[in-house]
Amino acid sequence: MPNHRSHQLYLTPNTPDVTANRPKRLAVLLDPDHLTVARCQEILALSHRHEVDFFFMGGSLISNPEQASFVGYIKQHSNIPVILFPSSGLYIDAQADGMLLLSLISGRNPDFLIGQHVAAAPLLKKSGLALYPTGYMLIDSGRQTTASYMSGTTPIPHDKPSIAACTALAGQMLGLQYMYLDGGSGAMYPVSASMIQAVREAVSVPIIVGGGVNTVEKAEAAWKAGADILVVGNHIEKSPQFISEVSEVKQRFNVVLPQA
Repeated sequence: MPNHRSHQLYLTPNTPDVTANRPKRLAVLLDPDHLTVARCQEILALSHRHEVDFFFMGGSLISNPEQASFVGYIKQHSNIPVILFPSSGLYIDAQADGMLLLSLISGRNPDFLIGQHVAAAPLLKKSGLALYPTGYMLIDSGRQTTASYMSGTTPIPHDKPSIAACTALAGQMLGLQYMYLDGGSGAMYPVSASMIQAVREAVSVPIIVGGGVNTVEKAEAAWKAGADILVVGNHIEKSPQFISEVSEVKQRFNVVLPQA
C-alpha cells in the first residue's frame, strides 16, 4: 500500500521553472452511481498494487445516496487520499481528505462560476476539508456530456487550443491553483495533445486532464503534452485492469524525475 505523507495534490510552487520536474500522478475517478462494494474492493486492491495517487469521488449527476458510505469504506481500507469531485455544494463530505473547488471557467453560467460556491462556503469552512481552487474547463469530446447538459454550458471546441490556453491563463490570473481539462464521462475522444500543450505553455499551475483516456497511448500522449495529473474513470468501470496498464506509463515518466 503506498505511503501518502500528504493530501496535497502538489507541494511545489506554481512557477514555470518547476513544471518540468513535477512527477506525473494518477487519479481514479469513482462515480457513486456506478459503484458497488465488490467493485470498490477490486479497484482498491489494484490501486494499492499499482500506486494510484488519488481517488476522485463524484459525478455530474449523483442519484445514489451512498456516496458518504463509499467514502467511509475507502477511508477504512486505504490510505490513498480521497478528493471530492463535486457536481454541486450538496456533496460535501468531511470524511474525505480534500475537495476540488471547481469554478466552471469554460462556461458563462454564474451559478457554476461562483453561485454555488457562495451557498456552500459556510459548510466548506466548517468541514475542515483541504480545498483545491480549480479552473474547470469542459472540452468538446464528440458528444454532449452530462456535465455540459447539467451546467447549461457549451464546451470549448476540440480544435481550438488557443481558446483553452487563454481561458486557463485568465483562471490562473484570477488566482485559481489548478486547471482541469475534462472531456467528460464516456468521451468519444480525449482532450487533444495540442490543447494540453497550449495550456501547459500558457500557465504554470498543475494541469489535470480527464475524459476519454482508454488506452495507454492516449495516457502517454496526455502526460507527454504536459498533463500533471491524469484522471481515468469510465474505462476503469469496464476494465479495472487498465489501472495497471496506465500506472506502468506513469512510472516510465517518473523514473527520471526526483522523488516528490
